[in-house]
Amino acid sequence: MENSALIRTVNLTKIYPSGEQPITALRDVNLVFQAGEFAGLVGPSGSGKTTLLNIVGSLDVPTSGSVEVLGEKIETLSHKKAARLRNRHIGFIFQTFNLLPVYTVYENVEFPLLLLGMTAAARRKAVRDALAWVGLSDRERSRPAQLSGGQSQRVAIARAVVKKPDLVLADEPTANLDADNSHHILHTMEDINRDLGTTFLFSTHDAKVIAHLRRKITLVDGRVAADEARTT
Repeated sequence: MENSALIRTVNLTKIYPSGEQPITALRDVNLVFQAGEFAGLVGPSGSGKTTLLNIVGSLDVPTSGSVEVLGEKIETLSHKKAARLRNRHIGFIFQTFNLLPVYTVYENVEFPLLLLGMTAAARRKAVRDALAWVGLSDRERSRPAQLSGGQSQRVAIARAVVKKPDLVLADEPTANLDADNSHHILHTMEDINRDLGTTFLFSTHDAKVIAHLRRKITLVDGRVAADEARTT
């Protein structure tokens, strides 16, 4: 396996206690992702997509096996070190947007930067650059209640990429959007992937997202059933 791998999983298994019959969410998953990929985990509900995304994002740990992200073994990280990895290197996009309703668009996007000790001037430039990437420079003073679903998800993308992370993890990012907004969002993420070199890893069963992927990993019952490079 290449030494330059951004993500590497080795015999990754995740088992959740559940009464007398534990639930095995992932079974011996072996995957390697290089920097700059635009890849997705696909499969039916319960196939392990979100579990794998959460472990890669250091929000969960494997039961056995190993997961390495940016040279850090997730299973060995303290809570503090896992938080530092997320804060500095990983952006998250969720299907429910997760915007803070009392804050403006600008403040929502700025929030991750407050954890990095950046100066006010550096934060201001980063936020305005991120809003320009997603086409919302004119809405920085708006609050989430004043936005459409598509605009809210674009704010969520701006928040995820404002610190120029190495990796963005997107969990069903188009689930609450119509077809036009979904394609607009996906083109925006493709542009960011191309312009910034940001790696995107999706969890999805949405055909619209799958059509944009350059690599499609199919999970079935927690196992990798297929791993295919694609042209879009």
